[in-house]
Amino acid sequence: MEQIWIADEHVVDEMGTRPYLEPYLLSGATSAVIVLPGGGYEFRADHEGGPVAQWLNEQGISAFVLHYRLTPKHRGTPLEDGQAAIRHVRAHAAHYGLRPDRIGMLGFSAGGHLTAMTGTVCSEQEVLLPDGRTERISSRPDLMVLCYPVITMEGYGHEGSKLALLGADASSDRMTAHSAERQVSAHTPPTFIWHTADDEVVPVQNSLRMALALEQHSIPFELHVYEHGGHGAGLATGHPSMGSWTERCADWLHRQGW
Repeated sequence: MEQIWIADEHVVDEMGTRPYLEPYLLSGATSAVIVLPGGGYEFRADHEGGPVAQWLNEQGISAFVLHYRLTPKHRGTPLEDGQAAIRHVRAHAAHYGLRPDRIGMLGFSAGGHLTAMTGTVCSEQEVLLPDGRTERISSRPDLMVLCYPVITMEGYGHEGSKLALLGADASSDRMTAHSAERQVSAHTPPTFIWHTADDEVVPVQNSLRMALALEQHSIPFELHVYEHGGHGAGLATGHPSMGSWTERCADWLHRQGW
């Protein structure tokens, strides 16, 4: 498995893991999506990584799986990894055969939270380009796909993700700052969201809050809520209802020019 490092050697989590991208490049593809598996910020679910990248390849899209750092309690480091991943792929777009304005992000559960935060808390930073020059590169993804995402750290949030990311004694200000629906602005990219109404792990209110925030800021979005399916299904291959999310999402991605 190829590892594309996106941080210096000293940037590691409690287990010594340094954040990296695992590439699934498709010859001729000019668009890419970075995939973020879920796992409550305590692990990364394998079925929400490689198989999803391969599905994106089947849609004619290159992909990268982000192995972001898992959080020590009381630290918010994953956002740095999400931002660094976007900047790296955008800065090396020509090397990968990609358009720098066609770099998206797709996340599941806690990976959906990291995706939503990366898409709403954006900045520019000097990045070293392959030719040795430096250039200010934006961390804003050009679109987002949120799959049964953790969105809020306030009411209806996922306690496990909140504990892992912020710790047990997080202030209300810190919880607000890490609630993605609170960070939506006119600069937030177009977004595709899907969830299930019977999700008992991450309540559907997370996606509903995000959709409402997007609507309030006139951000284009598409929302699908399936009656049944629970949490953590990944591609949901073969499921009689929510298994259609991949078809709906592929249609949406193609309409965005991906």
